[in-house]
Amino acid sequence: MDGLAPEALPPYPGLALADVTLVADAAAASAAAALLLAADAIGFDSESKPTFAKGEASTGPHLVQLATDDHAWLFPTAVAAGLPVLKAVLESTHVQKIGFGLGNDRSALQSRFGIALANVLDLGERLRGPGHRGTVGAKTAVARFFGQRLQKSKRIGTSNWAAARLSERQMLYAANDAHVALRVYRAWLRVPV
Repeated sequence: MDGLAPEALPPYPGLALADVTLVADAAAASAAAALLLAADAIGFDSESKPTFAKGEASTGPHLVQLATDDHAWLFPTAVAAGLPVLKAVLESTHVQKIGFGLGNDRSALQSRFGIALANVLDLGERLRGPGHRGTVGAKTAVARFFGQRLQKSKRIGTSNWAAARLSERQMLYAANDAHVALRVYRAWLRVPV
């Protein structure tokens, strides 16, 4: 990455749509639970419908994304069948949850669904250097560890995550937010101290 402008880096490929499951019923939730609870670590993120009016309170999260090394599951919080699985996975002390900037995710899940996250690693905080303020984001981490550019469309990021039907672009954006966190974590573990 030395000397290259971020836009000159090759794009981060991410997951394909075939590797993403939208959890829409109890059967999909059960299948996801078996694989997620068997993992040592998973990528984690959530999305909320943005609020634009002054004083308007968020009703999110509207989507929770969980990813293993080769697959991501998207849990719309409006699908009641997925909530017990989310609670079991996110509260499990045996599965480490990895993500970037998870403070809002933690508080929103606790206040809206009573889910108390356990065994969580926020890479945004962990990857910042000594004496540095702020956090490291996924885009910076992908450039640092993979020499690639993570494409994150602001238009998609601020789209309606509470929609009854998500677009393919929304699904890929959300899946890769969770998946890239796990990939960066695995790469970070391989860096010699």
